[in-house]
Amino acid sequence: MSPWDTSWESICNNPLLQDLPYKIETNHFNKIIMSPASSWHGGFEAEIAAALKSRLPAGRVINECAVETSDGIKVVDVSWISRPRYAPYHRAFSLPIAPEICVEIVSPSNTRVEMLGKMQLYFERGALEVWLCDENGHFEFFSCQQPEPITSSIVCPDFPLTISWD
Repeated sequence: MSPWDTSWESICNNPLLQDLPYKIETNHFNKIIMSPASSWHGGFEAEIAAALKSRLPAGRVINECAVETSDGIKVVDVSWISRPRYAPYHRAFSLPIAPEICVEIVSPSNTRVEMLGKMQLYFERGALEVWLCDENGHFEFFSCQQPEPITSSIVCPDFPLTISWD
């Protein structure tokens, strides 16, 4: 196997790409795209994941969930997936379907426009909701059923509109 094989499994197993301070995704040409990661971002992901897990304990919360999309592998910051949806893929390197809830944190290394594009890719793969969280912890909720934001999550109606992480 070439050290530059760009299948997702090879990327995950490539020792040259281990422990990078970057989030890795691919585009539709299967070229690697890297975005800077920060400890702040990771900590914020953990807070969101804990809030999701406490409200939806019957499913799985996955940080950095790799989803196969029409524009390559995209990595969801935080996601929630039901056990039946997850069961066939629990050992997979990437999922051919999106989790029911996909949460993206908008930060300096990515733009809102970029996140709206990823949102459409997740909906194409079966996501029910995509949540965008800004750097202040404010959430916008989107449903696959309508293009405009909704006031709160349908899948997790008691999820807060804001989470603080400082």
